[in-house]
Amino acid sequence: MTGPDLFAEAAAELYSSDPDLFIERRGVLVAQARAAGQAPAAKRIAGLRKPTRSAWVINRLVRASPGVPAELASLGGELREAQRSLDGAAIRELSLRRHRLIESLARQAFTVAGLRAPPAALRDEVTGTLGAALSDPEVAEQLAAGTLERAARSEGFGPGPPSLTLVTSSGSRRSAAPGSPRAPRASRALAVAGAAPAARSAARVPAPPAEPPGAERERRRLAALAAAEQAAAEADRAAEAATAAEQKLERAVQVMEEQLADARRSLAQTRGQARRARSRQRQARLALDRLRR
Repeated sequence: MTGPDLFAEAAAELYSSDPDLFIERRGVLVAQARAAGQAPAAKRIAGLRKPTRSAWVINRLVRASPGVPAELASLGGELREAQRSLDGAAIRELSLRRHRLIESLARQAFTVAGLRAPPAALRDEVTGTLGAALSDPEVAEQLAAGTLERAARSEGFGPGPPSLTLVTSSGSRRSAAPGSPRAPRASRALAVAGAAPAARSAARVPAPPAEPPGAERERRRLAALAAAEQAAAEADRAAEAATAAEQKLERAVQVMEEQLADARRSLAQTRGQARRARSRQRQARLALDRLRR
C-alpha cells in the first residue's frame, strides 16, 4: 500500500472515530506506518489534529451521507444568485429552505453520531458550521472531505441593508439602496423604511405617514439579533482560544509520544544487546570452567 493510501485510510478512521480515542489511535497508526517503511505517511498522520465534538459529528454525517456537501453547495449557489439579482421573494423562499435543510441535517448528524439529546451548545456549533458551509467555499471543502477539525461560523446570507424611500417634491416615491447615485438631495426628504420621518426639504414636502405598528417590533428584533451576534462572536473567540490551547497541548503530547516511541525502540535494541552479551558471558564462563577442570 502506498503512502497516500495509508494516509487517507488513517484520516478516514481518525476523523470518524470517537475524538476521545483520537490521540491514542493516531499514535498506533503512526507506528504502523513507520513499521511499513512509510515515513512520509507517518509524518502526515502525526500532523492530523484532533477534531472538536461538533466537527466530529459533522464528519460522521458526511461519511455516512456523501451527498450532503452537494446538497449544501446547490442551495448555497441558489442563495448567492438570488442575492446578486436582488430577488426578495426568492431570497425569502430560499432562506426558509436553508433553515429547514440545516435543521434536517443537524438531526440526521446527531442520529448518526448516536447523540439523542445533544446539549444546546453542541447543537448551535453543528448548525452554525452547516450554515457556514453554505456560504464559505473553504468550509464547504473541508466538510466535503470529512476532515473538519473545529466548528465554523459565517456571516453570509444575512439580512441586507434597510431600503430607503425617496419622497420627491411632487409627492411620488421611489426606493434606492444606501449609497446609490439616486440618493436624496437637500430638496428631498429621506426616510428609512420603518424609521421616524426624515428632515423635510424647503419645498414643504408633506410629512411621511405614521410609523407602522410592526416597526417597533422589527427594531427590537434587530437589536436582539445584534446582541446575539455579539454574544456568538465572543463565544467564537473563546472557543478559538480554547481550541488553540488544546492543539498546543496535543502537539506537546505528540512530541512526547514520539520521544517515548524512540525510547522504547532504543530500549528494545538495548535489551537485545544485553541478552546477547549475557549469553556470551555464560558461554565464556562454561569454557573457562572446563579448562580449569
